[in-house]
Amino acid sequence: MSALAAGPTQGVDDDIVIDPVRALQRKLYRAAKADPGRRFHALYDKVHRRDVLWRAWVQVYRNGGAPGIDQTTIADVEEYGVARLLDELEVELQEQRFRPLPARRVYIPKPGQSEKRPLSIPAIRDRIVQAALKIVLEPVFEADMLSCSFGFRPRRSAHDALQVLVDESFAGKRWIVETDIANCFTAIPHDGLMSAICERICDRKVLALLRAFLRAGVMEDGAVRREAAGTPQGGVVSPMLCNVYLTRLDRRWRPAYGTLVRYADDLVAVCKSQGQAKAALAKLTEFLGALGLVPKAQKTRIVQLVEGGPGFDFLGFHHRLVRSHPRRGAGGLVFLARWPSKRAMQHARDRIRFLTMKARLAAGVEQVVAEVNLFLRGWAGYFRFGNSAEAFDKIRQYAVMRVALFVAKRHQRGRSWGFAQVYRSPVQLGLVSLNGIVVAPRANKPWREKPNADGEGRR
Repeated sequence: MSALAAGPTQGVDDDIVIDPVRALQRKLYRAAKADPGRRFHALYDKVHRRDVLWRAWVQVYRNGGAPGIDQTTIADVEEYGVARLLDELEVELQEQRFRPLPARRVYIPKPGQSEKRPLSIPAIRDRIVQAALKIVLEPVFEADMLSCSFGFRPRRSAHDALQVLVDESFAGKRWIVETDIANCFTAIPHDGLMSAICERICDRKVLALLRAFLRAGVMEDGAVRREAAGTPQGGVVSPMLCNVYLTRLDRRWRPAYGTLVRYADDLVAVCKSQGQAKAALAKLTEFLGALGLVPKAQKTRIVQLVEGGPGFDFLGFHHRLVRSHPRRGAGGLVFLARWPSKRAMQHARDRIRFLTMKARLAAGVEQVVAEVNLFLRGWAGYFRFGNSAEAFDKIRQYAVMRVALFVAKRHQRGRSWGFAQVYRSPVQLGLVSLNGIVVAPRANKPWREKPNADGEGRR
């Protein structure tokens, strides 16, 4: 988590901040917020500060990930010596000798699709420098970002964006424009991106370092390709740069077009009429075209939310207008419900099937159950803020079935024997339960569990 995202230290005066990196970020944010026209010219020395580089390493270490083209892993860095590597990076940056390597291009499957997503994996040393850049630059650009943007920002999450949809639909806006930007990370023009960055940054050394990362290119099939557009998806600094560029879209949006909700390159406009929805789609297409971007045709449509009608998918959830059960003679309440989308459900099944496949029979049952539980807790932790009880039951039953089949195959017995082992166990072999953890979203109510005066959770 970015240091900027952390709240103030409890019991410590606001002017006395123990963490110097956090103090730096606060100072930069306040300076940028106080003067929207200010351009920062002395930031490079902060990028190679030792405490900033150390914080960057901690973030890279926590995120883990595969090695870049140099094949250096996190374990290799620890064996080499973290302090030694940071000393080298500090000197290279001070003397302006640092040169990023091309990123390693891999393709990963998109959940529920045959299409694959290109992912660029920088070397670990490059990830550390990118993280240091992000630590220093994020507070400056965060001061300019608008409330319609939710993705990859401190103190903001997908559930904050989802809550806007609940609130706006409850207020009577029932027309949805949904789209996302086609190949956004690879389509952002470098010239336009650097122009957006230069609105706030005039430190030539920082700009040169950013350009070096943009021009480093990617290695694929042994050849290095350098494009005139794109910020490689997979880079530490890429989500922030994407937000910086798309802030130009956010600034041009007006309430008269509807309520814009943007999570990185996924966009939804909530409108009160069909005419407004059509105008909103035209404006989105126009504004994106001015940025050199286009909406993805197969994911762009206008949906009217009506009871019993079709819904739409956004941020992993399927959203649909439903009516609650009537109580005490009163009619049921019409509200925007959400539950895991078909793609999200398929992703869960695919992951559970992978963890319990025949090729893993050499692993112990306890290990496999622990890995399934780890996935289920993370998956349910995200989707619990929705009307997801039925979906949770289906995924839990699927997990039980896969674990039972795994146990049966491991002992070379029939499937009925495997199910018997699971159900005879008092805790079903330790498989986590998903019952009772769903929290239904409510209009105009915070989705987060907030601590009360005694420090206990409440809603």
